[in-house]
Amino acid sequence: MPDIKCTVTECEHNQNVKCAAPMIQVDRNGTNKALKSDNTKCETFKNK
Repeated sequence: MPDIKCTVTECEHNQNVKCAAPMIQVDRNGTNKALKSDNTKCETFKNK
């Protein structure tokens, strides 16, 4: 998987500001169509 920068240090997948999850799932954040990054959310997030 390519390097994915992540500054959410509360996530258990965060290792040195990079995502170490085996896969990443990103969904729409309650919208029918994502037109900007605010309309998306990381479903892979897992609190430490």
